[in-house]
Amino acid sequence: MSLTAKDIETITRLLEASSFDELELEIEGLKLSLRRRGAVSAAVVAPGAAPGAGFTPAVQAVPPSPESATPPPAAPPSVVPPPAGPDILTAPLLGTFYRSPRPGEPPFVEVGSRVEPDTVVGIIEVMKLMNAVHAGRRGRVTEILSQDGALVEYGQALLRIEA
Repeated sequence: MSLTAKDIETITRLLEASSFDELELEIEGLKLSLRRRGAVSAAVVAPGAAPGAGFTPAVQAVPPSPESATPPPAAPPSVVPPPAGPDILTAPLLGTFYRSPRPGEPPFVEVGSRVEPDTVVGIIEVMKLMNAVHAGRRGRVTEILSQDGALVEYGQALLRIEA
């Protein structure tokens, strides 16, 4: 099994959005170890490869010295707040948003489509698992707010559905 840089980016974002400080993943001889808060590292070792011969992270944080017991200030959020309102359908989880069931197929919904609460309006892929996104209300799609194939955050605006 191999992981692409996009897979590792998605896993890293999931860890950042969670309450966990560390993740160790081992699948079919492939090892991925991620840590945050203090000692940040990422390593991937392919089966049969020597340690260190796999993925080398682009940025590697150095553990803080004993003199610097104060953690660095948190970075300001880089995500613009989603449009607010009862007519906005937001992402139920972090992952890659797709508007159609497969590449080349028509989207689940378009602007002007009528939807019911159980209508599938898209899917969010998280670590190769596809999660259906339902409209959750009755109405008409008036605006598509997220691009097909875009990485979306939890709570990010996907569609505007007006009654």
